[in-house]
Amino acid sequence: MQVINMKKENSTTKRRIRGSYLISLMSIMLVLFVLSLFSSLVFFANKISDYIKENIGFEIIMKKGVKENDIIDFQRILDKKEYVKSTEYISQEEATRRLTEDLGTDILEWLGDVENPLLPSIDVRFNSDYANNDSITKIEQWVLKNKNVKEVYFQKSLIHSIDKNVNKIAFVLLLIGFVLLIMAVTLISHTVRLSVYSKRFVVRSMQLVGATEGFIIKPFMKNFVIQGLIGAVLSLILLTFFLVALFNNIPELKLLVNFGNLAVIYISVLVLGVILTTLSTYFSLRKYLSADVDDLYE
Repeated sequence: MQVINMKKENSTTKRRIRGSYLISLMSIMLVLFVLSLFSSLVFFANKISDYIKENIGFEIIMKKGVKENDIIDFQRILDKKEYVKSTEYISQEEATRRLTEDLGTDILEWLGDVENPLLPSIDVRFNSDYANNDSITKIEQWVLKNKNVKEVYFQKSLIHSIDKNVNKIAFVLLLIGFVLLIMAVTLISHTVRLSVYSKRFVVRSMQLVGATEGFIIKPFMKNFVIQGLIGAVLSLILLTFFLVALFNNIPELKLLVNFGNLAVIYISVLVLGVILTTLSTYFSLRKYLSADVDDLYE
């Protein structure tokens, strides 16, 4: 009868250990998934912000009678500037054709004997780092020094509004990211501590038979590092399924994907899983290694 009871106790203990392991693993996985998901959303938010900025128009209106070769030479100079993403030369004929398409009527027929008022221009798009009012104003001053340029047109109010909103969004995302990181550290730390707490008497028994701190910590560290890696891998599998579903529903996002940056996110999650579980395990064990006997019963 005593043997049967011992078997039942051992069976119950094993189930509890497996249950504790699964709960710990699921907690680590879900925390890392939330962090990886947030990192991916921040990545796409930055890409969308850059895309919007790089499509801000900056139109250089050339003076009447300027030769096409001179305009193209100036365009080539602009293309070599580090702040320019792309340029497009729009001749007077092309500008007339586009306006005719927009209005749905031949603009030249409508003007009659009046001379075509449209002038050739260069449409400029900036790299996102320079798509702000301060940088564009300095570029505008440099462009206006060219004797063939009549005027420069860009929507200052729109650029100011975009800058303002992007800064607000960046601040909010940074704040959310900080809160999520604190939550991740706290949750994983508590998960590890609960698991270590359930084995605190084993730790004390090992101390009583003369085991060194390194000998005691090593198996726990190995166990939780493996949990951290498995949890990270599972969280990345969930993230991959989420991203695939997102791309299928919003195909345009594929154009913004930089697999190098995504790889950084994936590697960071793996490293973070190992680091968080390693540190949590070490400090939790240190607590019980230096605890009094009475503290073990609290």
